[in-house]
Amino acid sequence: MKKHAAILAVVMLASAPVFAAQQGGFVDPNAPAAQVQTRQGGFSADHTSVVTVKQAEEMKDDSWITVRGKLEKQIGDEDYLFRDQTGTMKVEIDHKHWNGQTISPKDTVELTGELDKDFNSIEMDVKQVKKLP
Repeated sequence: MKKHAAILAVVMLASAPVFAAQQGGFVDPNAPAAQVQTRQGGFSADHTSVVTVKQAEEMKDDSWITVRGKLEKQIGDEDYLFRDQTGTMKVEIDHKHWNGQTISPKDTVELTGELDKDFNSIEMDVKQVKKLP
Protein backbone atom coordinates (compact mmCIF):
# COMPACT_ATOMS: atom_id res chain seq x y z
CA MET A 1 0.00 0.00 0.00
CA LYS A 2 2.83 2.41 0.84
CA LYS A 3 4.45 1.63 -2.51
CA HIS A 4 1.27 2.70 -4.38
CA ALA A 5 0.97 5.89 -2.32
CA ALA A 6 4.61 6.79 -3.04
CA ILE A 7 4.18 6.24 -6.79
CA LEU A 8 0.99 8.32 -6.81
CA ALA A 9 2.73 11.16 -4.95
CA VAL A 10 5.64 11.18 -7.44
CA VAL A 11 3.27 11.25 -10.43
CA MET A 12 1.24 14.10 -8.92
CA LEU A 13 4.35 16.18 -8.18
CA ALA A 14 5.78 15.61 -11.66
CA SER A 15 2.57 16.61 -13.44
CA ALA A 16 1.76 19.73 -11.37
CA PRO A 17 3.88 22.17 -13.48
CA VAL A 18 2.02 21.10 -16.62
CA PHE A 19 -1.26 22.37 -15.19
CA ALA A 20 0.21 25.57 -13.72
CA ALA A 21 1.88 27.05 -16.82
CA GLN A 22 0.23 29.94 -18.71
CA GLN A 23 0.05 28.94 -22.36
CA GLY A 24 -1.30 32.01 -24.20
CA GLY A 25 -4.65 32.67 -25.87
CA PHE A 26 -6.95 35.61 -26.51
CA VAL A 27 -6.68 38.46 -24.02
CA ASP A 28 -9.88 40.45 -23.72
CA PRO A 29 -9.05 43.71 -21.94
CA ASN A 30 -12.46 43.55 -20.23
CA ALA A 31 -12.17 39.98 -18.91
CA PRO A 32 -9.50 37.66 -17.48
CA ALA A 33 -7.90 35.23 -19.94
CA ALA A 34 -8.46 31.49 -19.71
CA GLN A 35 -5.55 29.06 -19.53
CA VAL A 36 -4.91 26.95 -22.62
CA GLN A 37 -2.57 24.19 -23.77
CA THR A 38 0.06 24.47 -26.51
CA ARG A 39 0.44 22.30 -29.56
CA GLN A 40 3.82 20.64 -29.96
CA GLY A 41 4.72 21.07 -33.67
CA GLY A 42 3.84 18.96 -36.68
CA PHE A 43 3.38 19.30 -40.43
CA SER A 44 2.01 22.58 -41.76
CA ALA A 45 1.03 22.79 -45.42
CA ASP A 46 0.35 26.12 -47.11
CA HIS A 47 -2.66 24.86 -49.06
CA THR A 48 -4.97 27.81 -48.77
CA SER A 49 -4.99 31.35 -50.07
CA VAL A 50 -5.99 34.38 -48.02
CA VAL A 51 -9.63 35.39 -48.53
CA THR A 52 -11.86 38.07 -47.03
CA VAL A 53 -15.00 37.48 -44.96
CA LYS A 54 -17.07 38.63 -47.94
CA GLN A 55 -15.33 36.11 -50.24
CA ALA A 56 -15.80 33.37 -47.63
CA GLU A 57 -19.56 33.99 -47.69
CA GLU A 58 -19.56 32.92 -51.36
CA MET A 59 -17.45 29.79 -50.88
CA LYS A 60 -18.62 26.20 -50.41
CA ASP A 61 -19.19 24.60 -47.00
CA ASP A 62 -16.12 22.75 -45.66
CA SER A 63 -13.69 24.84 -47.74
CA TRP A 64 -10.25 25.38 -46.19
CA ILE A 65 -9.51 29.09 -45.97
CA THR A 66 -7.12 31.60 -44.44
CA VAL A 67 -8.31 35.03 -43.29
CA ARG A 68 -6.41 38.04 -41.93
CA GLY A 69 -7.82 40.58 -39.53
CA LYS A 70 -8.51 41.04 -35.82
CA LEU A 71 -10.26 39.08 -33.10
CA GLU A 72 -12.60 41.71 -31.65
CA LYS A 73 -13.97 39.86 -28.64
CA GLN A 74 -14.65 36.52 -27.06
CA ILE A 75 -18.32 35.51 -27.37
CA GLY A 76 -18.14 32.01 -25.85
CA ASP A 77 -15.68 29.55 -24.32
CA GLU A 78 -13.95 28.93 -27.67
CA ASP A 79 -15.96 31.33 -29.86
CA TYR A 80 -14.70 34.73 -31.02
CA LEU A 81 -15.84 37.54 -33.29
CA PHE A 82 -13.38 38.01 -36.17
CA ARG A 83 -13.32 41.17 -38.30
CA ASP A 84 -11.52 42.12 -41.49
CA GLN A 85 -12.01 45.09 -43.84
CA THR A 86 -15.09 43.45 -45.46
CA GLY A 87 -17.10 42.18 -42.50
CA THR A 88 -17.33 39.92 -39.45
CA MET A 89 -17.80 36.24 -38.77
CA LYS A 90 -17.81 33.89 -35.81
CA VAL A 91 -14.70 31.74 -35.40
CA GLU A 92 -14.17 28.77 -33.11
CA ILE A 93 -10.64 28.31 -31.77
CA ASP A 94 -9.91 25.27 -29.61
CA HIS A 95 -7.59 26.03 -26.71
CA LYS A 96 -4.91 23.74 -28.16
CA HIS A 97 -4.56 25.90 -31.32
CA TRP A 98 -3.24 29.06 -29.59
CA ASN A 99 0.31 27.61 -29.59
CA GLY A 100 1.33 29.70 -26.58
CA GLN A 101 0.52 33.00 -28.31
CA THR A 102 -1.23 35.78 -26.42
CA ILE A 103 -3.46 37.84 -28.70
CA SER A 104 -5.51 40.98 -27.98
CA PRO A 105 -8.04 42.93 -30.08
CA LYS A 106 -5.18 45.23 -31.19
CA ASP A 107 -3.22 42.37 -32.82
CA THR A 108 -3.55 41.34 -36.46
CA VAL A 109 -3.90 37.59 -36.88
CA GLU A 110 -3.97 35.05 -39.67
CA LEU A 111 -6.46 32.24 -39.09
CA THR A 112 -6.53 29.03 -41.13
CA GLY A 113 -9.31 26.49 -40.89
CA GLU A 114 -12.48 24.96 -42.24
CA LEU A 115 -15.50 27.01 -43.28
CA ASP A 116 -18.82 25.93 -41.76
CA LYS A 117 -21.81 27.39 -43.60
CA ASP A 118 -25.43 27.24 -42.51
CA PHE A 119 -28.49 28.69 -44.24
CA ASN A 120 -27.84 32.28 -43.21
CA SER A 121 -24.53 32.29 -41.31
CA ILE A 122 -20.90 31.32 -41.66
CA GLU A 123 -18.43 30.17 -39.05
CA MET A 124 -14.83 29.09 -39.24
CA ASP A 125 -13.40 26.14 -37.30
CA VAL A 126 -9.85 27.44 -36.80
CA LYS A 127 -6.97 24.95 -36.89
CA GLN A 128 -4.06 27.43 -36.93
CA VAL A 129 -3.61 30.85 -35.32
CA LYS A 130 -0.70 33.05 -36.37
CA LYS A 131 0.02 36.46 -34.83
CA LEU A 132 1.27 38.86 -37.53
CA PRO A 133 3.81 41.62 -36.91
